[in-house]
Amino acid sequence: MAKVTTTDPAEAERKLAVLRPQLEELELKVQQAKDPKQKKKLIKKIEKTEDKIRQAKTGERFSRQTKRDFVAYSFIAPNFLGFAVFTLGPVIFAFVLAFLQWDGNSPIQFAGLDNFAKMIGNTRFLASLRNTIIYCVATVPLTLAVALGLAVVLNQKIRGRNFLRTVSFFPYVASLVAVAAVWNMLFSPAKSGPVNMILYNLGVAAKSLPKWSADKDWVMFTVITFSVWKNMGYYMVIYLAGLQGCNPDLNEAAELDGANRWQQFWHITLPQLRPTTFFVVIMLTISGFKVYDQMYMITQGGPGTATMTLVYYIYNVAFVNTPKYGYASAISMVLFVLVLIVTIIQFRGSKGEN
Repeated sequence: MAKVTTTDPAEAERKLAVLRPQLEELELKVQQAKDPKQKKKLIKKIEKTEDKIRQAKTGERFSRQTKRDFVAYSFIAPNFLGFAVFTLGPVIFAFVLAFLQWDGNSPIQFAGLDNFAKMIGNTRFLASLRNTIIYCVATVPLTLAVALGLAVVLNQKIRGRNFLRTVSFFPYVASLVAVAAVWNMLFSPAKSGPVNMILYNLGVAAKSLPKWSADKDWVMFTVITFSVWKNMGYYMVIYLAGLQGCNPDLNEAAELDGANRWQQFWHITLPQLRPTTFFVVIMLTISGFKVYDQMYMITQGGPGTATMTLVYYIYNVAFVNTPKYGYASAISMVLFVLVLIVTIIQFRGSKGEN
């Protein structure tokens, strides 16, 4: 049997005496309202008031909207609990840990700002910060330009277009371990390395051949080139989606007015790709600041500290030799602030352009 709710008639009448005049007043305001936004807000208030009237008549504890909210939250809850336990909780703990000193075994001690003070003058931290900035400044525009160029070319009706799209996207989905091993083989510092052999046959002296990942002057170039090659396919697909959403009628009108291909691209296509470009820049910047896997697989942060980035340095501080979780968390906070500042600047710049 369905559960029957009972309500005190006197209490119900008291509530209705208050709610009915409110409903009439809101209905009158809706009729007089001219602003669509204000009218929409008033309609929502009317719906809530009607729900309260129905609730007062039936004696139900929860309104229909509250019941709908309970159903919605019940669907969200499992995923949110996993997020809270495995993501949100560790992030909050990392914020707190930045002001503490802990090695995982000894008792936790309050350190205040000592962990942040250690960064000042720390050569390894400054080197990792410099390398991260250099990597970001180089990879973001290069990857963007290559991905956009590929997308523009492969958006045309050319022979073998689907095959070329697949080949361009393959490095992104291929195993990082496998492609890093192949890359190290291609850019072997020895004279017998394929790239060095080509350079030698082109006339470069054996003593002048680059040592690539074994040379501190060439290692960052090697890693940046690898990153651009590995990620260009993913962002090419994003730009392809953006290009296919552009209005072709504008290009046809510009062509009738005498605009060449470059003018059409620069003045018509590129402005339509601004939202896509903004998304690509944000994603590339974030991935650039948190780069770790490429450095680990190709150079292990070397030679010396030539390719040690902030995330790689955080890993070394936290998990190599004597763990320093507090100091590692403090560096993570610095990285978080850097990414946040850059992202805010990019958002404001995008709003200004719009």
